[in-house]
Amino acid sequence: MTSISSQMLAAQLLAYDGKPESLAVAEIAVPHPGAGEVLVRMHASPINPSDLLFVRGLYGFKKRLPAIPGFEGSGTVVAAGNGILPKLLKGRRVACTAADANVASGTWAEYMVTSARLCVPLQKQVDMEQGATMLVNPLMAWALMDEARRGRHRSVVQTAAASALGKMVIRLARRFSIPVINVVRRADQVRLLQETGAEHVLDSSAPEFDTRLREECHRLGASIGFDAVAGDMSERILRAQPKGSRLIVYGLLSHAPVQIGAAPLIFERKSVEGLYLSDWMRDRNLLRQLRVASQVQKLLASDLKTEIQAHYPLEHVSRALQNYAAHMTAGKVLLTASPAQ
Repeated sequence: MTSISSQMLAAQLLAYDGKPESLAVAEIAVPHPGAGEVLVRMHASPINPSDLLFVRGLYGFKKRLPAIPGFEGSGTVVAAGNGILPKLLKGRRVACTAADANVASGTWAEYMVTSARLCVPLQKQVDMEQGATMLVNPLMAWALMDEARRGRHRSVVQTAAASALGKMVIRLARRFSIPVINVVRRADQVRLLQETGAEHVLDSSAPEFDTRLREECHRLGASIGFDAVAGDMSERILRAQPKGSRLIVYGLLSHAPVQIGAAPLIFERKSVEGLYLSDWMRDRNLLRQLRVASQVQKLLASDLKTEIQAHYPLEHVSRALQNYAAHMTAGKVLLTASPAQ
């Protein structure tokens, strides 16, 4: 195994103001893993919508500054702290996520220390690029469809359907024979999804959108909804659903709080809840977590495949962020790390 450098390059967030100059690449000391932790030599890390929210201070939590952004990535475990699981992971290729809000480390660095429980060993057929993008979108798409299947819902309605995660939900739903009503925000996104075989696609900017949405939700029985937008879109979806429906909010693309009136909740027995993936996984025992991770990895080349639109070296993180923010539906932008040997 290659030696571990004492210094590394890392993207550092200096202020939660969204300004380009508040994100800089610096040379800092390589951290050391403690008990239950591992040191991962990072290979690649994607930019996700949650990362855009985080650097602007709009995510669900803030880390102490300066902080290294990045929630997920892939790499090789090169050092292990005390504990059985860290030792078992040493030398393994893994998909990994950053530690919780109290730790300033993240995946946009050449090395990262994280909990061994936040690492998933990659199967042989999974390459590092698909592994880097495995623990946010593919796992969330699986979690959402698992909620639909366990609840025996006849069909699903989802927002942000043209996103990478939205397309995964479409493919998974097709596998499980569950119709999906797909909500997008532009006419070109309607055409994009229809070209991929999506049957029910609605443009939220169209004047007849709310009427058509209600008709489709009632006709197909879309009693569960997945909302990545929030703002007033949450209420528009919930109002369109049949009585007794459930809406799961898992994103904040509108940057606005969920707006839900009391009437659907009181008189139509509808419900709204949030889903945070880390909590969803934590609610499952280790055996079920491993089973889910295995099922997801088997589909990374098909239903849960992530399209990559561009690669940037870590040193060009600001340019990478600008590219992704301007072309989010074109695929993921990957930051690649190449630590000194």
